[in-house]
Amino acid sequence: MNYNPLLPEVMENPYPYYAYLRSHAPVYKVEQLNWWAISRYDDILAVVKDYQRISNANYFPGLSADTFNPMGEAPAIVELDPPDHTRIRKLANRAFTPRIVASLEPRVRAIAQELLSQAFAKGTFDLIGDFAIPLPVWVIAELLGIEPERRDDFKRWADTFSHAIGGKTADMDPHQQQDLLEYRAYFEDVIERRRKEPQADLISALVKAQEEEQRLTAAEVFSLAVFLLLAGSETTTNLIGNAVLALLKHPEELAKVRANPGLLPNTIEEALRYDSPVSSEFRQMKEDVTIHGTTIPAGAKMLVLYGSANRDEAKFVEPQRFNVTRSNAQENLAFGYGIHFCLGAPLARREALAALEALLPHLPHLSWQESQLTRNTLSHQVSGLASFPMALRGF
Repeated sequence: MNYNPLLPEVMENPYPYYAYLRSHAPVYKVEQLNWWAISRYDDILAVVKDYQRISNANYFPGLSADTFNPMGEAPAIVELDPPDHTRIRKLANRAFTPRIVASLEPRVRAIAQELLSQAFAKGTFDLIGDFAIPLPVWVIAELLGIEPERRDDFKRWADTFSHAIGGKTADMDPHQQQDLLEYRAYFEDVIERRRKEPQADLISALVKAQEEEQRLTAAEVFSLAVFLLLAGSETTTNLIGNAVLALLKHPEELAKVRANPGLLPNTIEEALRYDSPVSSEFRQMKEDVTIHGTTIPAGAKMLVLYGSANRDEAKFVEPQRFNVTRSNAQENLAFGYGIHFCLGAPLARREALAALEALLPHLPHLSWQESQLTRNTLSHQVSGLASFPMALRGF
């Protein structure tokens, strides 16, 4: 079987390819791209722990030196290795505390209900465009301190940013290029204003964050803010859409959750495992590393297949089955592991919980057709839906 993550058929459904790799080629060289793909759970766990020999540098390989880098001058936190990563992460953690995330819960639930009411008022709606996209965008906008009237701008910037991160800056039209310049100017202005007049928002907290006299620079605050814009919206959108689709395609599991809403947190973990919103990440070899007798040379790019690890038969019983009562669902690697574990994972889980709590009573009354679904093919590194048409029964 030829595995190439950029092929349309692989992006549409990578899981048969993952199963083949785990069984026959756990260390697989994608010859066309000169990447090495790692597919088994235990191997991936070992790789993401091994930051001494395996680097996060060049995390976004699609961005070349001659393209406009939407991250700004400072590397994104996911591109850093210790000690730089350690410093930035410690400071960011102080601004992204459990207390701050917990304080958002009432607003997250209120936003979910507001968006759902607006969608239901239309009769027919798109679960992704009308609900799963704006929910995390509104939340992260409020967290960062973005004015409500800029929500539409924020969503447009997030879309353009995702396009750029996919390494497609070269084929952007002038409007998209202007978006990149616009959001950069906006964030730089906000950061400067928060330095002079702090407010109760995350950008102010990042600006003020300090540890042993080490402050985040303006470029580092900018990089964190725009990365949260992308990671804080794309991942949660995919999680919500994937979770709802899995429940609707497995009515017996949906019935269990409706009978016992206390299963929702574990349902979210199972959704993360079953169809991981972020299906892969890149690493770069600092030195030669041998796995299963195959040596990956220094300087090589490694593709860490989280989507495959979360379907590994050696880790999860009947991994192809969506099971809301799975006892070890929380051991999924959807948010990574170790020092690069996703900074926004707690917020993403709260947003998904609020979304499913709002939707759960209504799911039996919604009609949909699988043939009308379209998948997000913006990047091979994500797994999610681009559209999910739905209608209230009777419309």
